[in-house]
Amino acid sequence: MRILLIAATAAAVSASACAPTTDGMTEDGSPRAETRCFSSDQVRNFRQGRTGQVFVRAASGDVFEIEAYGCNNLDFAQRLAFLPDAGGIGGGRLCTSDSLRIATPGASSSTDVCRARVMRVLTAEEIAALPSHQRP
Repeated sequence: MRILLIAATAAAVSASACAPTTDGMTEDGSPRAETRCFSSDQVRNFRQGRTGQVFVRAASGDVFEIEAYGCNNLDFAQRLAFLPDAGGIGGGRLCTSDSLRIATPGASSSTDVCRARVMRVLTAEEIAALPSHQRP
């Protein structure tokens, strides 16, 4: 009887997780974060923000904020490679909240690789408010 009660409770919790919600809202009433993606081979431009922050303009025109951890060469990087952590699954597609690696050519022949995360897509107002040297 106890196992049946546990199974019934688990089924009810699972079903409630799939319950419809108000458009754009999560079950608890907070705004739902929209997942947006870009392909790593369709990056048109990038600029560094504050330390560890990179703004990337995709071919779609969207500007994504990426937070990098331990990147040494972002200040002077002329080129970056965005490598999805999924090991190539999805064809280089990166979405908000995805983890990735950023490769930057070093001053010598070595390449530095650091960890990063796609944080969000900026609104048109946020892009316009960026200082010109940070706007991709």
